[in-house]
Amino acid sequence: MSASRRRVYLDYNGSTPLHPVVRAAMLPYLSRAYGNPSGGHWAARPGSEALARARGQIAGLLGCSADEVVFTSGGTEADNAALLGAFYATVAAPRAGAVPVARRRSAAARSSRGAPHFVSTAVEHPAIVEPLRFLERLGAAVTLVGVDGSGQVDPDDIARAIQPTTVLVSVMHANNEVGTVQPIAEIARITRDVGVPFHTDAAQSVGKLTTRVDELGVDLLSIAGHKLYGPKGVGALYIRAGVSLEPFLHGAGHEAGRRAGTECVLLDVGLGAAAELAGDLSWTDEVRVLRDRLWQGLRDDYGDRVLLNGHPVLRLPNTLNVSLLGHRGADILARMPSVAATTGSACHSGGDTLSPVLSAMGVTTEVGAGAVRFSLGRMTTGDEIDLVLQRLRRAIGGRRAADTA
Repeated sequence: MSASRRRVYLDYNGSTPLHPVVRAAMLPYLSRAYGNPSGGHWAARPGSEALARARGQIAGLLGCSADEVVFTSGGTEADNAALLGAFYATVAAPRAGAVPVARRRSAAARSSRGAPHFVSTAVEHPAIVEPLRFLERLGAAVTLVGVDGSGQVDPDDIARAIQPTTVLVSVMHANNEVGTVQPIAEIARITRDVGVPFHTDAAQSVGKLTTRVDELGVDLLSIAGHKLYGPKGVGALYIRAGVSLEPFLHGAGHEAGRRAGTECVLLDVGLGAAAELAGDLSWTDEVRVLRDRLWQGLRDDYGDRVLLNGHPVLRLPNTLNVSLLGHRGADILARMPSVAATTGSACHSGGDTLSPVLSAMGVTTEVGAGAVRFSLGRMTTGDEIDLVLQRLRRAIGGRRAADTA
């Protein structure tokens, strides 16, 4: 394919391609391990053993015990399981032997409990925001804490938001749109001191940052397979020993009674292989160099007409969200259809609706309309970065507009 028609993929935060190592691990399970892994006969054994191995690979990545890992259908289900599980564990009659999710709260606090209260932030993924809205309809109370101009939350604001009725705090590890990394360990110290369980959506950070659960201090952590070069349709929820969530899928007691439904061995094997691959973060140094090369090229071409959205340092190594002033992100991408990237606003009825994340950061509609997110990955090359810069010059001009491809 000629350089002028070559496609460039810079939407790795949206989804990653299946890594060859993961694909190779999955292929044998298209034809074997067809027995139900919960069975007690010879046909069940290959699947059962594969699940145990995959669970161990995820536990190795997170630094937890294998029995603290629950397979789900993806990051969205993992987030829902944490939020809804905490709610139902509070309002439903406890199961025999269950430990309440707010296990460390004092008896006095529990006796004065009103509507279950959740604390989160204004920049969460819809997989957190929408379940919280649903829980509000069921009578829960929700506090969404604001962020600063870089997209970071202040741990002291989280502390002030916690109430005697708080049953869960949920703060994403790294933002999917602007890449800003949150002070998870600091927040965890706060929640631990007051005995409130702490969940983090780590779908964007796993495989890009260290996500050892004891270093982060979290009680619950969600991951998604297709964000770390694994298959779509699979994820996992880490549940610290001692935390009991009420499952919202009830059935035959799979996953130690925490998530009903026969496990998909094929997808779980893929997630395990991807988790093992994600333990090596050496590639992130190279992708950070390429990300900064793209940013410097934009600065060279557009000067003060290009603005960075997100924290300048505490940001995912692969993520660059910029606003090109005087332009609309949707128009920019429409003029270079061979580049896969995303915008920071959605066009509705001829107008722009600003991303809730950018809005929470205080970005104006005018500036946010020109936002474009470039998210790089393991397969990104320097040639691709140069191509994107050249195509931008051709699409909207620039100081070196004559150098186009």
